[in-house]
Amino acid sequence: MSDSSLNHQLNSESTGKWTQTHRVALVVQYVGTNLHGWQRQPKHRSVQGDLEAAIAEVLGRPVTIYGAGRTDSGVHAAAQVAHFVAPSVIPAHRWRDILNSRLSKDILVRATAAVPDSWHAQFSARWRRYRYTLYTDPLPNLFLRPYVWHYYYDPINVQAMQAALDPMVGHHDFAAFHRARSGRSHSYVEIQAAECRRRGSIVTVEIQSSGFLYGMVRLIMGLLVEVGRKQMSPDTFDHIWRNQQRSRVKYSAPAQGLCLLRVGYDHFPFEPEVWVDAQPHFALKSVPAAV
Repeated sequence: MSDSSLNHQLNSESTGKWTQTHRVALVVQYVGTNLHGWQRQPKHRSVQGDLEAAIAEVLGRPVTIYGAGRTDSGVHAAAQVAHFVAPSVIPAHRWRDILNSRLSKDILVRATAAVPDSWHAQFSARWRRYRYTLYTDPLPNLFLRPYVWHYYYDPINVQAMQAALDPMVGHHDFAAFHRARSGRSHSYVEIQAAECRRRGSIVTVEIQSSGFLYGMVRLIMGLLVEVGRKQMSPDTFDHIWRNQQRSRVKYSAPAQGLCLLRVGYDHFPFEPEVWVDAQPHFALKSVPAAV
């Protein structure tokens, strides 16, 4: 849709005001390397800030966009979900191309659709799922570097890591992974799934919950790699978080390995191919030595 066509549609209402609006949902991808997280920042680029600027350019007035979760600086998203309110003279499905023509190359809208006025990207969400990716080969790889933690110091035992993750499933107090900037008055979180897998030199950890503490997944990963290295037993890992020993959680895993994989809703207007596993799996196998 051209800018002149947009202007014609927006000015077509005789009163000059929006007499009818609708709520537009978006599935958004972004590479967080050069972004300061989701939340609007006064002096730095953010996903919310860039999206709001692009929408305001079209509508000629400020608009607030609401996201399902606030990712940290440097964290990626394969299928972040957001919504905003716009004049219904522009069909909801057209917003994908309208925004993509105005956004930078590190933010992409995969799909847009109209949703009921009662639907909210954050408050209607039933769960969020994150994936953390470790690259364990000693050789560096430029094409993986923006999306993984290159962790090659010791062999990683995924069975030990899974044994440490299993007891975390359920409703628990995760004060050991509660940062001061979390903004929450308590540390209780219900983890619905926690899975560790290896594909060649790639190890992934996926954690799903109704909600997360600020920086929680990266703190878990910082401690969990110690289990994978056999520097800490699964029982010790369990003891630390169950007894809320925040002082023993010393390291936060690098941001670039973390990706908001998807968000779940009871009623979602998008087909699964839009938002399920939108981050491709990395699967590098070791090359056998020459004979």
